Amino acid sequence: MDNPAELSPAELTSFLRGCPGWEMSGSEICRTIKFKTFLAGIGFVQAVAEVAEDAGHHPDISIRYSTVTLSLTTHSKGCLTKADFEVAGLLDQLLAQEGALSGQ
Repeated sequence: MDNPAELSPAELTSFLRGCPGWEMSGSEICRTIKFKTFLAGIGFVQAVAEVAEDAGHHPDISIRYSTVTLSLTTHSKGCLTKADFEVAGLLDQLLAQEGALSGQ
């Protein structure tokens, strides 16, 4: 993934509309997912790692038992870019595939 420019406020609003479940938190977008079991959450995190590695853009991940929080920002730019929302979309697709495991 390339390293695009900072998004305008209008672009942020538009991208957030396309990523339900993700919320702004400072200069990041975050999503928290509650899984049925600890191992289901860990399995999801492993799949997230593969998606992120393929995309070349990695989320910060917090695991608290069966709750996984993903946070995206373009660290090298210190802001949100299109790359963050592209990866959020990929992670949403992954979550849809893993949906039977989550409490969502």
